[in-house]
Amino acid sequence: MKLQRISLLRWIAIALLVLSAVILVLELVRFSRLRAGFPAGTVIGGIPVGGLDQQQAADRVIEAYNFPIEVHHGGEIFYLKPSSLGFKVDIDTMIASADQQRVNAPFWSSFWNYLWNRNPAAQETPLAYSIDEKQLKMFLYDEIAARYDNDPEQSQPVAGSTQFKIGTPGKVLDVDASLPFVEAALSSATNRVVNLVVSEIDPPRPSIDNLEVLLKQLIDESAFDGLTEVYVLDLETGKEINFAYENGIDYNPGIAFTAASTMKIPIMVTVFQYLPEPITETAATMMQLMIDKSSNDSSDDLMETYLSPTLGPLIVTDTMQQLGLESTFLAGHFYIGAPLLQRFITPANSRTDYTTDPDPFNQTTTTEMGMLLEDIYQCAQTGGGTFAALFPNEISQNECQTMVTYLTNNKIAVLLEAGLPDGTRIGHKHGWTSDATTGLMYSLIDTGIVFSPAGDYVICVAMYHPVQLIFDKANLLTANISKAVYNYFNIE
Repeated sequence: MKLQRISLLRWIAIALLVLSAVILVLELVRFSRLRAGFPAGTVIGGIPVGGLDQQQAADRVIEAYNFPIEVHHGGEIFYLKPSSLGFKVDIDTMIASADQQRVNAPFWSSFWNYLWNRNPAAQETPLAYSIDEKQLKMFLYDEIAARYDNDPEQSQPVAGSTQFKIGTPGKVLDVDASLPFVEAALSSATNRVVNLVVSEIDPPRPSIDNLEVLLKQLIDESAFDGLTEVYVLDLETGKEINFAYENGIDYNPGIAFTAASTMKIPIMVTVFQYLPEPITETAATMMQLMIDKSSNDSSDDLMETYLSPTLGPLIVTDTMQQLGLESTFLAGHFYIGAPLLQRFITPANSRTDYTTDPDPFNQTTTTEMGMLLEDIYQCAQTGGGTFAALFPNEISQNECQTMVTYLTNNKIAVLLEAGLPDGTRIGHKHGWTSDATTGLMYSLIDTGIVFSPAGDYVICVAMYHPVQLIFDKANLLTANISKAVYNYFNIE
């Protein structure tokens, strides 16, 4: 009886061992089949592929990253295929990397975790991809920007006025700024929405040619029927206009005008060139009277004291010629009865198509007076420019800033100054000619640097009438020209 019981227990044990072996073999076979694919917890490029074989895993990853991304351009929404943007996943590299991790995993420890139903540590393979940036940029430019951008509408002059109609702003795709966001959406398995960078672009200023058209319209509609020459220089861009216009007829600009008191700007520049820094208090007082009060006596005193007792005007002319101002000269002093020291023939006064009968003692052109003011401005701003190149260590930045201060102290409330909003800073000098016997005026000129909120510029307006230049008409037109130019730079 006892032997039979032992025998039974033995057979039961043997049976259990055999059963365990069979189960072990079956589990090994099952595990081996599972191990032929990717283990649970395997992630390729953010996509779970546990339990899938290589082909299945590759198909799932490709399908996920071939799904279109959602793109927003302002209020527009559209869907784009990654392939059209030059995006391609490197599936072979990712599958090979993930499979290497599978092969390198210890068999028996993996099998033990499998038997005890333990989740293995996640095996993540990062996304491998490539983007053809050139193709992506071309698509954004040609297919998105070309269709959905709204270009700004240029501001336009209002005919018959001194005003400009402001254009409408535009919305323009910033391709370079959008590239990182597009790439992030293409390479994400979950967040496949991208908001493109769209910039609002202010309406551009009218072209400077449009400004010339508007100024000529103002001249046509004014009561002035003489010659008007205008020079305007944008000190930021270097763009300029220069025209001479009379009763609907265009003349080549660069006509010689009597410089009158604007010649005091060349005198000021030349005296600063020759005097050591800082200038004496006496010289500073003379300079202030010459510019601010337009004193002819102070002009003569400056030249006689600091340039030459007799040939000061010719020294001023020499400085202007060194600066390349061929038609700007001073041939004698200002006092009544002063001798003509030299007769100058210039490109401007040797023209045969138009003459303003300029004074043989002093002449200039709108362009050259504007160029001289530009030289002063550049020197005052940076210490560089033409003065630094031609007169090194002779005219300093501080001296140029002082020149600008003298010019801004010249307050007359007419001509260019009258067309500017109150408080606008302008450094300018004006002058006119009249017959000593009849008192009739024939020409005037006003030239200055305007410091405006939206940009600094040089402006020079010169006028001539062979019979009589009526100041009120010329003054109103000059002010309107000044106002229109200011509005061009400061469109509201």
